[in-house]
Amino acid sequence: MADEAVADRPAAPKAKDARSPEPPPRGGARGDDNAKDAPDAPGSSDASDSADAEAAEREKERERAADRFKDRTRDPLAEEQGEEEPTDAAAATRARRSGQKLLASGRDLIGFDRSDVGRLHIGDINIGLDARRSGLSMRDGPVPEEELLRIRRTHIEPEGYVRLRRALEARRLLVLGGAPGTGRASTALALLEEVTRDGEGGQNSERVRRADPERGVRGLATQVMGGKGGHPRGTGYLLEPALDRPGTLPPDGMDLDQLASALAEQGSYAVVVVSVGSAANPLLAGRYGAICPPAPTRELVAVRLRQRLEEEHGDPARDGGGGRARDGGRAPNGHADRNRGGHADRDGGQDGGRDRDADQGGDRTRNADQGGDRTRDGGQDQDRGQDRSQNRRPDDDGSLSRLLERAAELREDPEVTEAVGLDDLRPAEAELFASLLAGHLLGSVGREELLSGCRGLAAVQAYEWFAGVDRALAAPPPGDGRAPVRSGTAALFHPVAFRIALAVLGGASHSAVSAAAHLLTWELSVQSDPDSTPARPLFCDDPESDLALSRARPADGAVDVAGAEVTGRLIFYRGAALPAAVLAELWDRHFPVRAPVVRWLRLLADDPRPQVSMRAAVAAGELSVRDFEHGYAELVRPLAEAPTPRRRVFAATALDQAAGHASHRRAVRKVVEDWSRHGTPALRWTAAMALGYGRSADSMDDTLDALARIGVRDDGEQLAVASLNVVRLLTLPECATVLRRLADWTGHHGEDYQDLALVSIVRLALTDVDEVLDDEPGTPLGDRGDWPLLLALAATRPELTGKLADLFWTALNTARSRDVAFDALETLLRSASRKDGREWTREGLAALLPALTAEEHDRRRLDWLLRRMMRDQDRPLTEERARALWRLAVPARQRRSEEEESHG
Repeated sequence: MADEAVADRPAAPKAKDARSPEPPPRGGARGDDNAKDAPDAPGSSDASDSADAEAAEREKERERAADRFKDRTRDPLAEEQGEEEPTDAAAATRARRSGQKLLASGRDLIGFDRSDVGRLHIGDINIGLDARRSGLSMRDGPVPEEELLRIRRTHIEPEGYVRLRRALEARRLLVLGGAPGTGRASTALALLEEVTRDGEGGQNSERVRRADPERGVRGLATQVMGGKGGHPRGTGYLLEPALDRPGTLPPDGMDLDQLASALAEQGSYAVVVVSVGSAANPLLAGRYGAICPPAPTRELVAVRLRQRLEEEHGDPARDGGGGRARDGGRAPNGHADRNRGGHADRDGGQDGGRDRDADQGGDRTRNADQGGDRTRDGGQDQDRGQDRSQNRRPDDDGSLSRLLERAAELREDPEVTEAVGLDDLRPAEAELFASLLAGHLLGSVGREELLSGCRGLAAVQAYEWFAGVDRALAAPPPGDGRAPVRSGTAALFHPVAFRIALAVLGGASHSAVSAAAHLLTWELSVQSDPDSTPARPLFCDDPESDLALSRARPADGAVDVAGAEVTGRLIFYRGAALPAAVLAELWDRHFPVRAPVVRWLRLLADDPRPQVSMRAAVAAGELSVRDFEHGYAELVRPLAEAPTPRRRVFAATALDQAAGHASHRRAVRKVVEDWSRHGTPALRWTAAMALGYGRSADSMDDTLDALARIGVRDDGEQLAVASLNVVRLLTLPECATVLRRLADWTGHHGEDYQDLALVSIVRLALTDVDEVLDDEPGTPLGDRGDWPLLLALAATRPELTGKLADLFWTALNTARSRDVAFDALETLLRSASRKDGREWTREGLAALLPALTAEEHDRRRLDWLLRRMMRDQDRPLTEERARALWRLAVPARQRRSEEEESHG
């Protein structure tokens, strides 16, 4: 608003209400369609009283129409939160996007063919998986010499191994804690094999024994002291007590001291292997306790892969002696000598840093190394993919060294890495993965078999987590054969409840996942024993144990709280494949658990935190895909008819998630179509929210037709929610189609269609991008998350600027929408720069305002609005900013022309 322009332009007419802009003139190039809404010209001085009364009545009706219009522009999602309280639409959008990312790996409908998960047969590979919980299946007996030999040859020492060996040698007893499947039992056997080899029982072929878990620590002490079932001196014992059985008490410190004393007297050793958790924590915190670090994934796979290739193909002599000897030609003590030499070297100086790691918990992982190895150059990947696609046995060029090079490349193939979907592999998984890679390189396993087998790793882990969890409830406690004890259901179900909660809410805060896990623990306990009230332990949580038992990792990130982002501790699975694998295992193999999970998801639907409710809705959609009949009947339909908007949004989000699968898209579209035509008001409301995602109808025109039916029905009762979802569609690539239909509706003969268009236009100016956009930051719109959507589109889609300006001009020049549209325009103008003076939406205003003020009366109205903003007592606009906005709207050439005309 330059000085010369302000001085020479005619003064704007003074409005009756200081907050009301000047009435737009009748007619005009863009105003003919809405001329009927413009105020009448003042009557002549001799007008009759009846004409004045008629004009006054018309004015009151316009005011009532304006009030009705204003009501329709309010947020339909704020119905239960109060008129003035904003909703967290942006937080809900981000939560839904995060949930979809975790479940969008394409594995939700991949079934892994396994008749017995303990053994897998792929191609000509038959692998046993020993990572399942042995539980009570282990019985007292010696460890075969062949197994000890295999341990010596293949065991990969975890970080801090020397510290564990020294502790065992010094105290004779070691309580080793770790998560099942992490190689803790193999590490225990390796320790016992090493310390007993040169001890008193070194010549005994049965010097390492497994102890019966039912006897526990006290029973083992009796054995060691020469009681019933006693064994020779120098024996090493491996004991895995079943501490997770209801009614089973962990050994106390005196029990461990008694066992250690007995071991010392007999020159023997014992390793007690326990799962990390509340029951074992006191043991691990004592003088005998230690955490068993997981075996390093890269070394595990490399060693196993080399062994497989040597067994099937390579002669070490071909590579100059660099290959490892085959099992048949290895001296039994060769590895033992190497181990002792390696330990001596590490003891000489390298052990200090590793031992410190063990003191600090020993459960560290190597994310940086693993993460860096997963990124590859795009061009190289293409060439390597072509090389790997040739499934043939190696010829003269297929030396062992070349095979190992190709194996390293294949391990890092992005498609293979994605198929595995695990950040780190446990020993049994590394064994299978190496076998699959070797089989593919040697021609016995095809590319699809390789990828299918890799996908099965997460499925096997999920199977192990849930197989027979509640069988312990039916078994009597150890001892006298009393009736089963069921008071421990909460402690028994909490680990599996945490895994389910993490699969549903992965990426949310740790506290939210933990709270949801406790809710699910209650539901599972009640379902398991409906006649008893389950105990709810209050101080037994161990976050580190939850992470270890669920293959989870914490991460610092942003959490949405009351519309603002704050720093929080988030939690994720250690692998993109695990969330979908857990949900698939839960829903497809454990039908009795569906009822408590459905009740739990309904509770999450009522959670006021979008990070919880929206993630749960995405998971509900994925579960519905696996059994749409059940999901629709138990989750989608009941919540779609709920009285609260939050539950209906949950149902709409679940429907859209199902519509993302081609196999279910037709069914979802039929449901939404029926609801939009014949449903109750609540079902039509839910259908409108589902349509706003853009996948619940055959085309964009069909989507807009359905929204129009919902919006104009029953005198526009649901026009607000229909207009909101029209605006959401404007973030999609078919944006031009939406704008064309809005223009058609403004010229429709029905006032309800006009209102739908006008409300949508005003809402477009009042809605921020991140409230409706599904794209990640990095896209043109995604980088403008806090911009009004109208200005963001004008800045990023210049070909649409004219249509956007015409539509907003129509809202400004229609009587019933004029006041709300002018308030929206003021909001847009104030967003040009931030409070600290930094540029904000100036680019969008520079694109929109010239098209919006193409005529003289439009510029006069903008001049009036800027002056009103400058006189605002609460938020006065500075003169400098007002002039800057005026210059954006009126180009310099236009300002000079008007100046010359005004001066004659």
